[in-house]
Amino acid sequence: MATTFTLIRPEAVERGLIADICKRFEKRGFTLVALKMLRPGPDLAHGHYKTSTSEPDKALLRAIADGPVVAAAWRGPNVVAAVQTMVGAAEPANALPGTIRGDFSIVVGRNICHGSDSP
Repeated sequence: MATTFTLIRPEAVERGLIADICKRFEKRGFTLVALKMLRPGPDLAHGHYKTSTSEPDKALLRAIADGPVVAAAWRGPNVVAAVQTMVGAAEPANALPGTIRGDFSIVVGRNICHGSDSP
């Protein structure tokens, strides 16, 4: 059993997709262990992307910082890899139908959901 982090981004919150996204993880059999809606602010938004090899895009940081976002922790077997697969490719044109981004994303900078690549 492992736990991983997801972030439902502002564009998904604005479009009323919170329940649809959470339901996908629940239907897969994962357990929601924490959920919080917040406006991260600039420092937390920058910290979220600090592990990146390059400086994050300012428009991306602003979009996340202004929120609101929904942060969640999900627990289950192989949850990290499964969430990555379920979220799909960052580029909407490459995100397969049936993935969260494939079904809901339109533009790469507004790609609906983030799924951590680690526990």
